Amino acid sequence: MIEIKNLSKVYKSKTSNVRALKDVNLQIKKGEIFGIIGLSGAGKSTLIRTINRLEEPTEGSIVIENKNITKLDKKELRNFRKEIGMIFQHFNLMSSRTVFQNIAFPLEINGHDKNTIEKKVNELLELVELVDKKNAYPSQLSGGQKQRVAIARALANNPKILLCDEATSALDPKTTKSILNLIKKIRKEFNLTVVLITHQMEVIREICDRVAIIEGGKIIELNTVEEIFAKPQTSTAKSFISHIHRSDEKEIIYPKIPHSSVIRLSYLGDSAKKPIISSLIRKFNIDINILSGDIDELQSTSVGNLLIQVLGDSKEVENAFDWLKNQNIDLEVIWNG
Repeated sequence: MIEIKNLSKVYKSKTSNVRALKDVNLQIKKGEIFGIIGLSGAGKSTLIRTINRLEEPTEGSIVIENKNITKLDKKELRNFRKEIGMIFQHFNLMSSRTVFQNIAFPLEINGHDKNTIEKKVNELLELVELVDKKNAYPSQLSGGQKQRVAIARALANNPKILLCDEATSALDPKTTKSILNLIKKIRKEFNLTVVLITHQMEVIREICDRVAIIEGGKIIELNTVEEIFAKPQTSTAKSFISHIHRSDEKEIIYPKIPHSSVIRLSYLGDSAKKPIISSLIRKFNIDINILSGDIDELQSTSVGNLLIQVLGDSKEVENAFDWLKNQNIDLEVIWNG
């Protein structure tokens, strides 16, 4: 659906050049919700804005449905942009227009007649559950309602792709969840491909199928959300995940007992709900001290993380570790005594 190859973006000034994107390569599948997460200044906003050429790439190509959009002229680009909707952190609604008029605006620009516009806007108002607010102005709406208007407006031209630029960053947690549920609903109803950027791992966990982690303008990790949560490879990924867990193992003070090990267990799916600890104690002559633990309920599966201290004879501990690995449980030794 979307193929990004060797994409770079350089901002040039008289005194220096800033390389915002560095040889980015991505393939985004049709119908998936693809997340891009990174800290401020990582390049995520620049990257998502190249997909509809709000930002012009310096090098590389972006191919969408076999069309290289970096080669389009101005007229071709205007037509192409009808296939892409976009929503923003601060909504970008026109304050002098009502909810109805804001949603109608892209249809008016494209020359649709009054009856077509009215029918389409009313359908979208129904979809985003704002029928009773059609004559209200943006100043009379809550943040969540404003974002619902922005989503309806983004869908007015029946796009194939929806870009979400920090769409929930200005919203409270309850409203964020309702907006994410709406995005999931419209993805399913319209078979949209959704690309979203965020600095919130909670958003990735709630809605995405796959996620790319961007740092310093480069993609440093890419995988399914389940694999990222269960087996993060980079320190950046681990940091993002630790912030949404109740405890971070670095902050846990544990007794450094001789002949003991502190390990982190990560497990996916059915393994997350099995009595792993009681099985270990029954099978092996070891003692276990649970330091912290949590289970993340993702869209399609569960991901468990458990930090434990294992005490016992070294051979028994080694056998226990081997058994864990045979249960498809990822094991990371944090400390060995």
